[in-house]
Amino acid sequence: MGKSSLRTILIYSTLITIFVIVLAFLTTQVTKSYMVNTIEDRLKAEGNYIEAVLEASKLTGNEYYQQIEDMSNRLSLGFIYGEKEKGVVLNTISHVLRISDDHIPQDIHEDLVIHELNKSDALYYYAIEIKRDNESSILILTLPSHSISVMMKNLWFIYGLALCLVIVGIFIAGFNIFEKYVKPIRSASNVAEKLAEGNYNARTYETYFGEAAQLTYSINTLARNLQEMSLQSEVQNDRLQAVVDNMDSGLMLINEKGYIQLVNRAFLDNFEEGLTSDYIGYLYYEAIPFEDIHDVVKDVFMLEDNVQKTLILSIGIERKFFAVSGAPIFNHHKDWKGVVLVFHDITDMKHLEEMRKDFVANVSHELKTPITSIKGFAETLLDGAKEDAVVLDKFLHIIHKESVRMQYLIHDLLELSKLENNNFQLNLEKVSIKKLVDDVLSLVAHIAEEKNITIRADVNERIVLEGDGSRLTQLLLNLVSNAVHYTPNSGEVFVGANDLGEDIKLFVKDTGIGIPKEEIPRIFERFYRVDKARSRESGGTGLGLAIVKHIVEAHHGKINVESELHKGTTFSIDLHKKFTNP
Repeated sequence: MGKSSLRTILIYSTLITIFVIVLAFLTTQVTKSYMVNTIEDRLKAEGNYIEAVLEASKLTGNEYYQQIEDMSNRLSLGFIYGEKEKGVVLNTISHVLRISDDHIPQDIHEDLVIHELNKSDALYYYAIEIKRDNESSILILTLPSHSISVMMKNLWFIYGLALCLVIVGIFIAGFNIFEKYVKPIRSASNVAEKLAEGNYNARTYETYFGEAAQLTYSINTLARNLQEMSLQSEVQNDRLQAVVDNMDSGLMLINEKGYIQLVNRAFLDNFEEGLTSDYIGYLYYEAIPFEDIHDVVKDVFMLEDNVQKTLILSIGIERKFFAVSGAPIFNHHKDWKGVVLVFHDITDMKHLEEMRKDFVANVSHELKTPITSIKGFAETLLDGAKEDAVVLDKFLHIIHKESVRMQYLIHDLLELSKLENNNFQLNLEKVSIKKLVDDVLSLVAHIAEEKNITIRADVNERIVLEGDGSRLTQLLLNLVSNAVHYTPNSGEVFVGANDLGEDIKLFVKDTGIGIPKEEIPRIFERFYRVDKARSRESGGTGLGLAIVKHIVEAHHGKINVESELHKGTTFSIDLHKKFTNP
């Protein structure tokens, strides 16, 4: 039983106790008054009767006294009879009323009031005056007062016993009421609060009495139904979430006020940044940095119709192509509820289309120049220029140079083809980054010396990773060669590696010409050159960075580019120390 319930019962018990005590006091006083009045009425009636009998009696002497004593016995009244000359002549109190002599008056007091009820410690007495033969005598009729005291004590005992029984009854009734009604109702109230808070596992104590039993049963039935509905809702939400998250296309839901309510996993993967919490609850134009997407949302809001656009977005170091479909959302009352956007990543398809279109054009273009040169100089030699030894030597060197360029181009094309082949496999081994850097720097040292470029390296000897040593050498050689080629004379190139625990970060930094920010997403495309003239002069094929990107992806790493025009470029590569398949 709770403290509040016990407090309530104690309060009611106290009130009832006070009420019973007051009632008992009033009742005993009324009863006592009634009994005293009854005694007075009896004594008066008996006194009047005795007075009449004795005044009419003709007996004298002892016979007269015997008559008085007989009347005392018959009426069960104690008599004290006294005459003026003789004093107390007869006292029947001790043997009629059986009261000890200590409480029996032995004389008649002069201040005794005739025909009025008087009280001593143990007696009620009533005095009458008897006149016979011109002589008067006093007869005192007495009754014991202890009978009233005993009755008062009995009444108080009865009231006390009744009070105890009432209090015990209150506690028993209170306990029963608490167990049968209060406790189930409180439990039902607590469970209702928990249900309102979303805890559908809560259950109430079920009783078996009356309306409380129906209430607790209904609450538990409601809780079970809510739990089943919640489980069904969770299952449906899980299914819906699984469908949404496993869609190949990115999905975004925007409400009628412009706040993002849903993004799926494909959307986050496509944009390669942020978590769900970075989007949900934010206005779409605050969370999404691309104006083209803002325009699609605005068009849907304005037209209230489906909108489809193909967007080209620069995400990180890449350009991605998306077929974006926007559609308005209406409920069954045709009320506007928001916009849903679906992002189909068509980058690979666009790249494939561009590759198909550009491959022949690029290869033809790249091969056309050396082939034309070789053909032109060969024809010149055939027309007689070979007779001039100086011209012959010069033309042969040019033909050799152009043929080497063709060889490099074909070699890079074959390498890129191997890397893109689905059956391509890495030859895994333990690779020391320190040794890898030293080998690459030795290969480009002579080129750096020609341009008076300082190459510095800072690599810990203990950094080792699991990878394909030859491919990693090819990767680093391409990056360092580019750094040297695109750095003006007397510049600097820095190669370093940081140990990040389970990963390493390899970076190549130069003080070269830099890359325009808008060009960075395209530098990994085939045959793409930022500075086409400088690239051809250096003998570049335009495939080096495409090869670098494929080698990084084959090792499940990431490559990042930071560049500032006319100040330099930094290529950083994150690789896992232990090679694992994704």
